[in-house]
Amino acid sequence: PFREWIGAAIRSDFWGYAAAGNPERAAGFAYRDACWTHTKNGIYAEMFLAAVIAAAFAEPDSYELIEIGLSEIPANCRLAEAVRLSLEWKKRCSSWEEWMDRLDSTYASMHDVHAINNLQIVIMALLYGGGAIDRSAALAVMGGKDTDCNGATVGSITGAVNPESKLAERLNDTIEPAFIGEGVVRMRELAERTFRVWKKLSPDKPAGN
Repeated sequence: PFREWIGAAIRSDFWGYAAAGNPERAAGFAYRDACWTHTKNGIYAEMFLAAVIAAAFAEPDSYELIEIGLSEIPANCRLAEAVRLSLEWKKRCSSWEEWMDRLDSTYASMHDVHAINNLQIVIMALLYGGGAIDRSAALAVMGGKDTDCNGATVGSITGAVNPESKLAERLNDTIEPAFIGEGVVRMRELAERTFRVWKKLSPDKPAGN
């Protein structure tokens, strides 16, 4: 059952960055990454989020971003159905707490790190957070389930939507990763490395370059 959990979806960010402005390409990268470890909705969640993150560099509206994400996954999969249900709840729920009550009752038996219910929390945070980084990320965490992953994903999306926020300057810019081969690094350095990847994959170059 873990092959439909959130493990692939939390790898979506870089594909969205590397293909910024090109959600279809981001979703393609995400599929190739996710299919090694996940199946069905575990794959679709990474594709959805990669597409949304890529699109967020060009589209600020949360509803439009969600529709873009939906366009990159099968329309009849359980994840797509859950996304549409999330949008319907937004019409009926005046607060995010009421929205969460719907989620908790509808998916009471679903594992806390399943891809579907956690992606729905990301959507909730985008819809009730108004696109603001701080508010949206906080809502993603307060929703529970896989809090660190959801907060980070929402931060990716709203960070792309709000580049003028200069959020990195307000945080501790030094990262000490536990990855083999990586030493102490600054967020700016990571951003510059990612930007170089994006330039290699820019839309005006053939896909093989």
